[in-house]
Amino acid sequence: MIVRIAARVSGLSWLVVVVMAAGLLLSGCGQRIWASDAEIAAARYVHGGEPELTLVTIMHYGANRGDHTALFINGVERVVFDPAGSWFLDTIPERNDVHFGMTPAAGASFFISHVRPSHYAVVQRLVVTPEVAEQAKALALQAGPVPPARCAAATSRILRQLPGFEQIRTTFFPHALMRSFAQLPGVQTYELHHDDPDIQAKMLRVQRPL
Repeated sequence: MIVRIAARVSGLSWLVVVVMAAGLLLSGCGQRIWASDAEIAAARYVHGGEPELTLVTIMHYGANRGDHTALFINGVERVVFDPAGSWFLDTIPERNDVHFGMTPAAGASFFISHVRPSHYAVVQRLVVTPEVAEQAKALALQAGPVPPARCAAATSRILRQLPGFEQIRTTFFPHALMRSFAQLPGVQTYELHHDDPDIQAKMLRVQRPL
């Protein structure tokens, strides 16, 4: 099932203000970052709903190519594996490309930093077992920090190790991983575009518990 969702920011919306106030910055790729246990415990966010994996592919409009891959993991807590990514909030602790405390507002910050006139996001959600979700998180914590241009390679290697994901091919290309992931049974696919006036509601919608 594919639901096309578009998005445009007009003026400084409340979400943009939140993102700016939280200190959205660019970080170096492949840099070792290690938040403390206390920071991670304090930020822990339980999303609710079914355990799931959400593959996010940032697509370039003009070139029709994938420029970045990230993986939201919802198990006993909600995190995002953002390999070789440049997104972070100074309120969100990180361990080597795994960001903890991914509330809907933090998730919306992630999307709004990537969805823009040059790029859109393809969001693919898949319900998994609790065991698979926790295995994915453990593998993500082992994978980082990921070197530049290896986001799809790192993510596809993680997915291939999970039960039921053996058909995923290892690839360096985010759009190739996106197409491979789409072949898994039960995937729900959404698109976030820059030209819809209701960006906040649409981004929050794709994050609601299944």
